[in-house]
Amino acid sequence: MSDHLPATPAWPPRSAPRLFVATPLSEGLQVPVDGPQAHYLARVMRVGIDDAVILCDNISGEWATRAVHVGKRDLVLECVSLLREREDVPDFTLCAALLKKDRFDLVLEKACELGVARIQPVLTRRCVADKLNLERARATLTEAAEQCARTALPEIAEPVKLDALLRAWPEQRALFFADELGGAPAAASFGAHKGPAALLTGPEGGFTDEERAAIRALPQASAITLGPRILRGETAAIGATALWMGLSGDWA
Repeated sequence: MSDHLPATPAWPPRSAPRLFVATPLSEGLQVPVDGPQAHYLARVMRVGIDDAVILCDNISGEWATRAVHVGKRDLVLECVSLLREREDVPDFTLCAALLKKDRFDLVLEKACELGVARIQPVLTRRCVADKLNLERARATLTEAAEQCARTALPEIAEPVKLDALLRAWPEQRALFFADELGGAPAAASFGAHKGPAALLTGPEGGFTDEERAAIRALPQASAITLGPRILRGETAAIGATALWMGLSGDWA
């Protein structure tokens, strides 16, 4: 007979579903869940009594909870233990020109996965889209954060016109401007910078000459090139963000 006892399964299991909730969490707190989240847990993930669910509140961090009530339309989850405190994310803002809905959804999802702290949608002259459903955008970011195990939700702001963005630009934040007409190599520029930073990427049709001149006139702005090819708006935003995270962010 073996002298080794079976290993106790880790709790909560890595496969436990993850959700963000608006309630500040604490040990022993019982959290009611209803609506679409309750449907997802009970019907899709088949959560039963005593099953584990990971909750995040975007304040304290990530909690292991146990289902203490599972009804047809609601659940109650009890906070058992704090697993991770809310993560520190790099002070990096993605200023992305609005794109068509499906393409901008992709930017939101991947920017969240890559670890941006803030997303500032920008309206430029050649933007095909001129509106953003903020509630839907926040839902996209929340779902992406749940999927990639973030404990800090990215902030997202109302779209702002480019001229207003430049007028109000903070003195201490560098702005890397992805200019399709050329600039300094992105990798060298990112690697040499320390401190708060932002990336500005353009719309499907690119920036106008007047917009490009206004951006370059901003003292905090540095024009960068993303290589020899013309990139789609979503490719530029995602690719350059990944490069920044690798050189100066939390991948470094």
